[in-house]
Amino acid sequence: MSNQPLAERLRPKTLDDYIGQEHLVGKDSVLRKMIESGNISSLILWGPPGVGKTTLAKIIANTLERPFYTLSAINSGVKDVREVIEKAKKQQFFNRPNPILFIDEIHRFSKSQQDSLLGAVEDGTITLIGATTENPSFEVISPLLSRCQVYILEHLDKKGLLQIVDLAIKKDTVLKEKKITIKEEQALLRFSGGDARKLLNVVELVVLAEETGEVEITDKKVTSRLQKNLATYDKKGEMHYDIISAFIKSIRGSDPDAAVYWLARMLEGGEDIKFIARRLLILAAEDVGLANPNALLLAQSTFDAVHKIGPPESRIILSECTIYLATSPKSNSAYSAIDSAISLVRRTGDLPVPLHIRNAPTKLMKEIGYGKNYKYAHSYEGNFAEQDFLPGEIKNERIYHPQNNPTEAKILERLKKWWGKRF
Repeated sequence: MSNQPLAERLRPKTLDDYIGQEHLVGKDSVLRKMIESGNISSLILWGPPGVGKTTLAKIIANTLERPFYTLSAINSGVKDVREVIEKAKKQQFFNRPNPILFIDEIHRFSKSQQDSLLGAVEDGTITLIGATTENPSFEVISPLLSRCQVYILEHLDKKGLLQIVDLAIKKDTVLKEKKITIKEEQALLRFSGGDARKLLNVVELVVLAEETGEVEITDKKVTSRLQKNLATYDKKGEMHYDIISAFIKSIRGSDPDAAVYWLARMLEGGEDIKFIARRLLILAAEDVGLANPNALLLAQSTFDAVHKIGPPESRIILSECTIYLATSPKSNSAYSAIDSAISLVRRTGDLPVPLHIRNAPTKLMKEIGYGKNYKYAHSYEGNFAEQDFLPGEIKNERIYHPQNNPTEAKILERLKKWWGKRF
């Protein structure tokens, strides 16, 4: 057993042993009720590495006593999928419950591979559980996605991570033979990044490096051991979120040198170019925003171009977009505005639309005041007529705040001309 990695030895077997994801498997949660009822539908587990997607799939199969087949999208093809489906069909004659087919990294399956699953999922020959670190809306074909429930798994919090470490020290067959003390925990938590597998790898690395039976884990010891042992980039996911975070923060911080360096790290590590292009598209709206609206257009063109061209030439397009975004003026006013608006909606509820800006397609609606006194902007000088567009209860709320950059300075000037002291 000691030849297995610690993370594998400690893999929970039941829902009660499963740590984290309370919103999915906690008491009275939707997924837990579904599992306990014995009636599970096809589903996709979406979340970062090391949060328990594979473990949860295995627990579901064990709890329901279903045959469990597993395929990795990295090294499985259409032929492998069809072989599993044929095995599942043969079992139907024995009145056994339909098997669960677990596909790890389902976002790496091509369209034809995903198409080969459709019939078996639709007629219930198999129950599909897919695991992905990528947004399934982008990576899973619509017909398959519509036949699956999507459940989002989250990074483990500090409490959950420390609970896992404590469990490892007390229960693991190898670690419990040593006297292990966690003197400092900050480095363990920082390097884990909410990833339980990475956390256990770090613990095992530090413990096994000690020759004595007594092990004291400190921040200095963890940092020193990791610098000697961890790879620079794991394209399967270990450093995936650390590198993309450095990339995004370098662009946001307007450092083109650092941004292109982290881009190169991702490309050399085998990162999916579509993932990088999507992040640039989001960043163009979130961090450059209205300070340079052309950034979103360039990012969209980059997204389209890398899909059409592919590597290695797409590196040049990604580099151009990265440098453009890094050297652009920055504004997160659009990002802040929509979050403020959503917060306002949640705080104030479903306020009625003012009568004068309601649609009035029927005579009755016009008679009861729909559309009455609405001022059609184009009928007024400068194509502007002052009137209230927000519900009366919140008509004085400010949501959009132009930031200090040349483009938004002009926007602010325009708004002040129209609305006066409101802006």
